[in-house]
Amino acid sequence: MSPSDDVPYRQIRAAYTADTITVYQAYAPALGLPAARDGRFPAAWKRGRMTWVKPSFLWMMYRCGWATKPDQETVLAIDLRRDGFTWALENACLSHHVPGRHADEAAWRQALRRAPARVQWDPERDLRLRPLPYRSLQLGLAGDASRRYADDWITGITDVTPLAHEIHALVRAGRTGEATRLLPAERPYPAPANPAI
Repeated sequence: MSPSDDVPYRQIRAAYTADTITVYQAYAPALGLPAARDGRFPAAWKRGRMTWVKPSFLWMMYRCGWATKPDQETVLAIDLRRDGFTWALENACLSHHVPGRHADEAAWRQALRRAPARVQWDPERDLRLRPLPYRSLQLGLAGDASRRYADDWITGITDVTPLAHEIHALVRAGRTGEATRLLPAERPYPAPANPAI
């Protein structure tokens, strides 16, 4: 999606079908390659820790440096059941306190401790990974949400590292039109009603 004045400040944009939504994560090859091969995370993947998923391909590229940062050399496109993603959004809390969203900071902290998911809004990125004037969703999954994610919601995992490298090479060569055509087709995603969204 190209920058536009009519893009809402906070909006989930993703590639999705009637049943699934694609999110991205980057891992060291020791975790990422078996996950892509087997369509599920290997036993070494820790279900008890917080894991962050990103529906924006370009935000993932910013985070992993086009799959060049240590322990982020394998970029995975993970197809999730939309009902699982919706459950996570419905049960999420904002990752930071926003006056007016909760009675006070103590109420927000209590809600954050109870929530199995966290919503964080970060600047979306363009092809050169520069920040755009609107935000992109990161969704943190912990506890029950992390286990559901790994064991119930995933319908497929694809290694998109070659795509990341190809797009990056085109950007570096100044062939941004070709690079743009290779980007996943992301569009506004119908978010459930939740003040965190």
